[in-house]
Amino acid sequence: MSDDATVKPTRSAEEKAEMLEVLERWTASLSAELDLAGLDVDIDRVLALAGAAAHAVLRPAAPLTTYLVGYAAGRAAALDGAGDAEATDRAFEAASRLARRHTT
Repeated sequence: MSDDATVKPTRSAEEKAEMLEVLERWTASLSAELDLAGLDVDIDRVLALAGAAAHAVLRPAAPLTTYLVGYAAGRAAALDGAGDAEATDRAFEAASRLARRHTT
């Protein structure tokens, strides 16, 4: 396999903007469907965590990681009385630390 086959194609600024717009619409629609309307989702942060998990572990670790972070944040907010932002930050940081330490 040549080196060219392993290089990811770069997206143009227009493609990135279109992708972000689609993700923002999806996030708003899904949030409304889950009775989370008005939830402030940091899409870039979620994607960065997913990317870190995918590269540190395996690609399928990305959705599993983001699911578990959301679950942990919700659980902490409900059981520990942590605020939503605080619980989310703690879960993101824990997952990020683990991904940085992990070797496949």
